[in-house]
Amino acid sequence: MQTIATGYRGLSLLIDINWDRLLYGATIIFALWGGSFLGSM
Repeated sequence: MQTIATGYRGLSLLIDINWDRLLYGATIIFALWGGSFLGSM
């Protein structure tokens, strides 16, 4: 149980530090998806 809690805290820390990078990647993926959707119409 302690290992799971430690892993969760580590993952939470990584997300707190890199949330802007995750958002940036999600924005790029969404833009590519939207562009391909509009291009296929």
